[in-house]
This record gives sequence, structure tokens and C-alpha cells, in this order.
Amino acid sequence: MDSTPHGAAVTAAGFGVKGPRGWAFRNIDLSAGPGSLIAVQGPSGSGRTCLLLALTGRMKSAAGTAEVGGLPLPKKRAAVRSVTALAHVPGVAELDPALTVGEHLRERALLQGRFGGSLRALLRPRHERRAEARALVDAALTAAGLDPESLPKGIRTSVRDLERLEALRLSVALALIGGPRLLAVDDTDLKLSDEERAGAWAMLRGLAAAGTTVLAVCSEPPQDGEGVVLVRTGGRREADAPEGAPGDHPATTDATDATDATDDGNSGRNEAGGGNGAGEHDKRDGTDDEEGAADAHAEAGRS
Repeated sequence: MDSTPHGAAVTAAGFGVKGPRGWAFRNIDLSAGPGSLIAVQGPSGSGRTCLLLALTGRMKSAAGTAEVGGLPLPKKRAAVRSVTALAHVPGVAELDPALTVGEHLRERALLQGRFGGSLRALLRPRHERRAEARALVDAALTAAGLDPESLPKGIRTSVRDLERLEALRLSVALALIGGPRLLAVDDTDLKLSDEERAGAWAMLRGLAAAGTTVLAVCSEPPQDGEGVVLVRTGGRREADAPEGAPGDHPATTDATDATDATDDGNSGRNEAGGGNGAGEHDKRDGTDDEEGAADAHAEAGRS
């Protein structure tokens, strides 16, 4: 099944994005049904964010094939964008620290009412449209686990005064107002304590259990990896080598348990780092990959 009313299946084969200075990522194979929790694990600079942007139609792929909800990429990028939403993607979709929580919510609800519905919906009485907007906002906040009344100044709390997990929850709530079938979240566990990280993954698991497909970039997958589709980026790659050449380590995906995720994740970080005993050739290849990811990400931001 490609999609449900709340979730979209995601598939990819040999998927890749290339920037002016090299591959941002490549050789991604992925198969996840509607309502899956997909964790994209890899070190910084390994193309994690570029993969997130490519699978949501915000970045054009250069190799392989992919589909979201049965919509092929890159051919149907606009259609894919209409059924996906981004949460907390620096430089592309991020919170304004000068605005309050309430201002962000009102702005997002206004945009949804103006551009997210049909012409008939716009012609309904104002009180009906306002009631629907309030219902959308309340449902999104509940799903994201954010209670505005618990914030220091309630709904008038500035984004700059939010804790990291609170800001993440707000970003997710804003994305959910549009009713996406695929929710993509960047830097899920960045600067979170162990307790906060567990809370973030519990939130995303809840969204997936409710039917929304969730794609989350992370440095470490959830400790309980049961039911998680794990995609790894950051294996050592030859930037200009032909497919299948020696030294070409394709990224992989699998549903894994916590032990496998931890062991393989540590192996991937050591390999990507090229630290102990790595030659200059390996270091240069890693730099090319990071530059390719940075170039592609910057291009998406400008778009």
C-alpha cells in the first residue's frame, strides 16, 4: 500500500544527490510502509539533511529512484511537497526566535486556512473557519506533546526562551497543522539529554502509531529499535569512483534491534571519521562528501 489517509509509504533504490563538489549522499535503499518511523543515522556532513530534503521533494536527486506515497521522485516533486512537511530544518524551515509561540501558531493556522483548503472552505462563515483553525492547532499541540500553559509565559513565551525539546515540539506541531502524510524532522536528538531524547522519540513513535509516516534525522537511533526502519549515511565513499568500485560503501537500510543499531552505528562513525590510521586519500574523500552535502543543502535553502 502506497499511502493511507494519514501516512505515505517511502521507497528508494540507489538514491543519491550530488552537489557541485561531489556526492551529498548516494546508494540509499529504503522500504517503509505508511505509518513507519524512519531514523536516518549518520555523522554531521554525511548527507542526512540532504536525504531528508530529497525525500520530501525539496531537493532534486541525481541517481536512483524513490517514491513517496506512490509519487515518483524527482518527477513528482511538487506533488510530494504537498503531502509532506518539514520540522526544524536549519536554513530551510526553522523557528523565528523573535516570535512568540502564539504568533507562530496563529501564522501557521492562517497560512493553512488561506492556502491549505478548498475555495469552498474559504467561503464559509468566519466563525466556522476560526473554530476549525483552533481545532487544528489544538490537535497538533496535543500530538506534539506541547502544553502552552506549562511554558514560562504561556502562549506569549518567545521562541528564544524555549528549552530545546520544547522548541522541537513546537516545530513538529506547526508542521502537523497541515496534515502531512510524511513528517520529516531534522536534528532530532541534537543537544538533548538522555531523558529529553527519550521524550522526543516517544513523541515521534506516537505520531507514527497514529498513522503519520515519520522521517527523523539523528546521531543515534532510539535505544529500543524495535519497529524502526534505520537508514545509515556516512560510510567511506570514493566521490568520483564508478558504482561498485573498490572502496565504495553504499548506505543501507534495515529494521533493527537496539543492539544492532548501536554496534553498526559505532562502526559507521569510526569509518566515516577516517581518524585513527586514515590516509590522506580517505580524508580528502570525506571532505568532498561533506562539501557536496553542504552545497546541496545551501541550494535547497536558496530555493
